[in-house]
Amino acid sequence: MKQFKDSVYQLIVETSTNLPPDVRRAIVSARQKENAGTRSALSLATISQNIKMAEENVSPICQDTGMPTFEIHTPVGANQIEMKKAIYEALVEATKNGKLRPNSVDSLTGENSGTNLGPGTPVIHFSQWERDDIEVKLILKGGGCENKNIQYSLPAELEGLGKAGRDLDGIRKCILHSVYQAQGQGCSAGFIGVGIGGDRTTGYALAKEQLFRKADDVNSIPELAELESYIMDKANELGIGTMGFGGETTLLGCKIGVMNRLPASFFVSVAYNCWAFRRQGVMIDAATGAIQEWLYKEGEVDLNEGVAAAQEQAEERRPAVLQYPISEEQVRSLKVGDVVMINGLMHTGRDAFHKYMMEHDCPIDLNGGVLYHCGPVMLKDGTGEWHVKAAGPTTSIREEPYQADIMKKFGIRVVIGKGGMGPKTLKGLQEHGGVYLNAIGGAAQYYADCVKKVEGVDYMEFGIPEAMWHLQVEGFAAIVTMDSHGNSLHADVDKSSFEKLARFAEPVFK
Repeated sequence: MKQFKDSVYQLIVETSTNLPPDVRRAIVSARQKENAGTRSALSLATISQNIKMAEENVSPICQDTGMPTFEIHTPVGANQIEMKKAIYEALVEATKNGKLRPNSVDSLTGENSGTNLGPGTPVIHFSQWERDDIEVKLILKGGGCENKNIQYSLPAELEGLGKAGRDLDGIRKCILHSVYQAQGQGCSAGFIGVGIGGDRTTGYALAKEQLFRKADDVNSIPELAELESYIMDKANELGIGTMGFGGETTLLGCKIGVMNRLPASFFVSVAYNCWAFRRQGVMIDAATGAIQEWLYKEGEVDLNEGVAAAQEQAEERRPAVLQYPISEEQVRSLKVGDVVMINGLMHTGRDAFHKYMMEHDCPIDLNGGVLYHCGPVMLKDGTGEWHVKAAGPTTSIREEPYQADIMKKFGIRVVIGKGGMGPKTLKGLQEHGGVYLNAIGGAAQYYADCVKKVEGVDYMEFGIPEAMWHLQVEGFAAIVTMDSHGNSLHADVDKSSFEKLARFAEPVFK
């Protein structure tokens, strides 16, 4: 099975570091539709740059390499036990080499295994087929977009859309609502897989299976083909846009599957996936374990095709430069929409950090400092020095219960993350004199390139993603989306997209 293990390792690396052509084409299409110089256009330009950097560096596109989920078809009689062992070995090697972030965490203790192995990790689904070769597909779906998955039980009353019944029109309403509720927290513009029917478990599994379909295929069921087309059209009228900044493209793909159900149950399950749509597959020779064919590698894609004007406009923007330590006066001069460039020291802090800091002192002085919601991919070299391999933002809303208190307690002036935060944090920014910056979700190579030195680390007992990393950065760009004057772009986009959602309340499909 050694050659099989090597083939799986290649699959993992390719999936983590190189977006397939069909996804790239969807991103190019989105860039062509955006107005030059808008926040969404600038974000899509950064995303395109990040995709190229990840491919060239052979490093993770996004630092959250997600839950590895394998779908495998094997010939009758294939030794699935040995194949599973080989997959485990490949995952450990990929994690050690910085192609995956250690993401398997004990749900009771919070301890990170450090290897991406543990009960339930990875997910491996085997199926037999009457062929002589092996098909292995892999999807790496990060936690930010996984948290925006949603399941509806029909009939239901949906905010903005009214009653959703047990029919095609009710399904339509559920899917539109699923896109609305994701906002920018799932790193829009995104892709969705939808599962109609089944039970609570199989419905979600069917939804995730739809994400293995190619972005440009056509559903074989005419009613679902029509619904997919409708959703792609109307969801993009919601105006949520890239990162939830507002814009022309909110959804990059919609794939819908259906299965039978119990008479008493009618579930519509939606698997939301970010723009960093990392899925790939291979056909493997069952005798040798060697790769015969890649499944999602058709053609080359120019990520800048037809979008030169947007790039030129991006270069003309003059950011506000913040140098650590940052004063209250500097922060209060910023307003929503400003582009900010940060130089100097910043610190990472995620879920474990925020909870711990509520009752403990910090080992370093954070007054006038910058806190980055980030769980990076880190590697240590032969001299013992740490290096950042991927460092994009994580979803900030999880820190809403703590953020205002932490900023006030330690004198933090700037918080960076993605997806925005809620009313408690917004009030805290006003009272304390702070600002929230939205970095581009998934742009892990772009931001890793801004880190010039790792100064140190605290709380390694929390695991690499949750540790507090001290980073010297240069030219770290982000956008003010919540300021110290009570303004929130996220609240504004949520309100406007909800108003647009309500336009789709009337029945469409009979």
